[in-house]
Amino acid sequence: MGIRIIIIIFCLIPLSLEARPISYSGGSTIMAFSDDMENYFYYHFSPTYKYSIGIAAVNNKFFNDEYFYGRLTYLINRKNTKKSQRNLYFKSGISSKDFNNYFYGIHGDWETRRLFLGFGFSEVSNTTKNYNEQYFQFGIAPYLGGYGDLHTWVMLKNKKNTLNNGWESYPVLKFFKGDALMEIGYNKSSWDLHLMFRI
Repeated sequence: MGIRIIIIIFCLIPLSLEARPISYSGGSTIMAFSDDMENYFYYHFSPTYKYSIGIAAVNNKFFNDEYFYGRLTYLINRKNTKKSQRNLYFKSGISSKDFNNYFYGIHGDWETRRLFLGFGFSEVSNTTKNYNEQYFQFGIAPYLGGYGDLHTWVMLKNKKNTLNNGWESYPVLKFFKGDALMEIGYNKSSWDLHLMFRI
């Protein structure tokens, strides 16, 4: 119940956002996620631009469980050109419940001012049942905003979790401005929500 209250409070913070799982050197980020599997509230600090360390409060809806993750995200590769940016990250976490509860995976993205491609894969070890999650995301910006403007993406997300098998596809809207980001999608009977705020 306590984790749900933290997530609700965070959702009431006004958004002003930019999407990177690692901040600038010495920077911090607050994130919240919610989908059909879990509610997730996450804080991380980046000692350098190459990695971040943090803690996440998890309300797992599928297993009806609550716990914390100690998390590490590492930037494997980044390539900037005049027209695009590419990123590849390693992500991992270990649960407060048990050292046998952990996850690891990769996720990446490539984007221009007009197009976005993203993917992710996670392997989750759980004392109840192990599973993996994967997604692919494609987006297009309906207009090209300038620096400091509100930026908008219209996206299609394909997601699979081996606990419920089959691929699911659904639309997602992404908005970011300054230090704040919001992604919102709807999949069958549940919302897929991602909020991020740099502090």
